[in-house]
Amino acid sequence: EAALTEFDTRSRQATQMGAQAFARLLKLAEERDSGQIPRIARFLAATYNGQAFQLDLFELRAVDVAISDDMLCCLDALRWARADLHTLVPNGDARVRAVIDRWGLRWPEGA
Repeated sequence: EAALTEFDTRSRQATQMGAQAFARLLKLAEERDSGQIPRIARFLAATYNGQAFQLDLFELRAVDVAISDDMLCCLDALRWARADLHTLVPNGDARVRAVIDRWGLRWPEGA
């Protein structure tokens, strides 16, 4: 029972940290325009729909440490699977879809 309590605590913490990290990344993709932002947009798209938008893990090496730390927090939250990350930020579904459009990411045929 102690292990279940520990896992529950870790899951809640990871989800909270992931939500905060996702919000920061989403804000960057919405407001900034630098060489790293398309990578952030691809990451956000992959967390939104991993079947439609594949994630190249080497993207973690091509962004600033703070950004990759946020990406890792998001991945940890996804690992615990308490919620889809886009549901943890205000108007997340529409905002992520807008980022996908803004950065020219293409949905596969039939998706």
